[in-house]
Amino acid sequence: MKQPLTLAEILAVLSDPQSVTDLKRYFGHAGESAFTGGQFERLGGGGDRPETCNLVTAEDLIAVELLSVRVPPRTALDLLQGALGEAVSAELGEIPTTVALGHPGALPLVEKGQGAYRAWRLLRKADGIGWVVAGKLLARKRPHLVPVYDEVVACAFRTRKDFWRWLHGRLGERDGILAERLADLRRQAELPDTISLLRILDVVMWMRHRDEHTGYRCPGGRLPTSGR
Repeated sequence: MKQPLTLAEILAVLSDPQSVTDLKRYFGHAGESAFTGGQFERLGGGGDRPETCNLVTAEDLIAVELLSVRVPPRTALDLLQGALGEAVSAELGEIPTTVALGHPGALPLVEKGQGAYRAWRLLRKADGIGWVVAGKLLARKRPHLVPVYDEVVACAFRTRKDFWRWLHGRLGERDGILAERLADLRRQAELPDTISLLRILDVVMWMRHRDEHTGYRCPGGRLPTSGR
């Protein structure tokens, strides 16, 4: 089994000119229609805006659908006006919107049994919501702390379990060079600061691997031969 990408390998992907091209294409800056996911964070002003940051709203559910997943109707109603929504809101209320993955204070929030993990587990156990949808809902509510993560991105990184902790570690290496590179990439792609650095990373890795991903036993994303 291949090992997860090293920091140097991630930086090599980000330094490849294709990454800027992919970002512009995904978010609609390349003279063609944007992917619907380009509005995931920005729809309705964002899921972490103060007035709704601790509530799952209809806009959040639509935003998740922009990433090609869906919350079943009964579970959606429970999130909007039922006990599940109240339980998730209570967990969200314990998770600051200002803490970013890789920064001091983030790790205790994403460790097993802690804030974001408890909210993720609560969502994952709901009818019709698996680990992918649960993660995407949380990424909408806490875009600087929780990354969008699915099978394609997991394969591109060659990671599986404990991804939040693993990525936190990479973001903390070499005085935070990964975050600096992501911010620079966001500027090169002429994207607004409302797009989180975690989302920049997710989109780059997803765009690079989505067409070549073969599902089970996929060897993972190919690395650029230069640009490290």
